[in-house]
Amino acid sequence: MNMLMRSRKFSRRVLTVAIICAAATLPVPVLAFAHAVVFPRTSTPGAYERYVLRVPNEKTSATTRVEIRFSKEVRVTAFEDVAGWQLEVLTDSAKRIVGAVWTGSLAPQRFVEFPFMAANPKEGGKLVWPAYQTYADGERVEWTGEEGSKRPASVTTLARDGRFGASTNVVGWAALALAVVSLGLVMRRSAAPRS
Repeated sequence: MNMLMRSRKFSRRVLTVAIICAAATLPVPVLAFAHAVVFPRTSTPGAYERYVLRVPNEKTSATTRVEIRFSKEVRVTAFEDVAGWQLEVLTDSAKRIVGAVWTGSLAPQRFVEFPFMAANPKEGGKLVWPAYQTYADGERVEWTGEEGSKRPASVTTLARDGRFGASTNVVGWAALALAVVSLGLVMRRSAAPRS
């Protein structure tokens, strides 16, 4: 009987640790994306990619204008229409697309996504996506800072294995694997025949 009680206590501890580990990693991606972000966060050099600029409205005033600038390394080729928003494509003297401006209205506590197609540079590295968000009250927020700053520009990492470049993905997958293994151990112990 004493052995059975110890086994149950151990099972509860393992389950508790697994739940805490999994829960601790959930806020990381949410906090990392609480600003204007271009998805995907990782891609492959030389690939044609469908990118999406996601812009949340975290203020009490409506967002009325969103602008993004494209680095010379990436070649933007097309945009998807977004209902309720007007698009102005910005080009240089050689007609290369260098930016885009969307005007419309985004109510507080909502987000909008602006899809576009682009050809990645053939070399690896990082694409920085400076974005600007203007509100109905005249405030303009510049998402142009360095990674880790209060208002960072979104960054896409270009790597041959583009799907697993972000450290938050690794942490999330590791926590999920730990939780699944722990749950399996708890279930196996619980299902063991008792004498």
